[in-house]
Amino acid sequence: MSETVLWNLEIGLNGLEVDIIFRRLGPIGASVFVRDSRYLFMRKINVLEFISLDGVIQGPGGQDEDTSDGFELGGWMWPHSDSISSGAMKECMEMPFDLLIGRKTFDIWAPYWLEHNEVWPGVNTATKYVASNTITSHKWQPTIFLNGDVASKIAKLKDQDGPDLHVYGSSNLLQTLMKHGLVDAFWLKIYPITLGKGKRLFGDGTIPAAFKLSDCTITTKGVIIVNYERAGVVPIGGPK
Repeated sequence: MSETVLWNLEIGLNGLEVDIIFRRLGPIGASVFVRDSRYLFMRKINVLEFISLDGVIQGPGGQDEDTSDGFELGGWMWPHSDSISSGAMKECMEMPFDLLIGRKTFDIWAPYWLEHNEVWPGVNTATKYVASNTITSHKWQPTIFLNGDVASKIAKLKDQDGPDLHVYGSSNLLQTLMKHGLVDAFWLKIYPITLGKGKRLFGDGTIPAAFKLSDCTITTKGVIIVNYERAGVVPIGGPK
């Protein structure tokens, strides 16, 4: 006679609680399985952005990086660099990852990183998933282009084996990711400036969602390096 016992365990994965089923198979053995194994093995989508106080993420790296829509303030991150911010960037660059970006960011990054492998070899060896309905191949490899129902394809990517997916730039793609609840974490570097105009992180794809602080550092130049992990729905209430 088999007997099924339901356990609820908190495991060391952002304090996530999952239900574990322990099934006794008579006197000779037992089996254990996870009711929802995707919580244990799903790849995360981490959004890494340089962002101004007013939410702009356009052109942080250079004056000519992204001048679309007349943006003339490119390169705004560099005057605020110090050893702390450089160390944080290096840490992210050296961790295992695959890249998930939009077509515009791909067009900016591909020619640059192909010529600067010594700076960031990991970005060249990582698999690059690019949301685009107009391009199907490129010399920057390995690259896989996603067209059509991008949200569905990315959701399937999260269920596959592999490193976490890191998103940089890609303001249009980000709206799709947020709209479909696909973002697991925001790793932000918040700069003590306002830009007034430019592409913003939280646009029309933003949905109600709660996040919890997992790490925070302030640099000598006033940049807040902060990591927020997804934490379910927005809690609401009032004074008691």
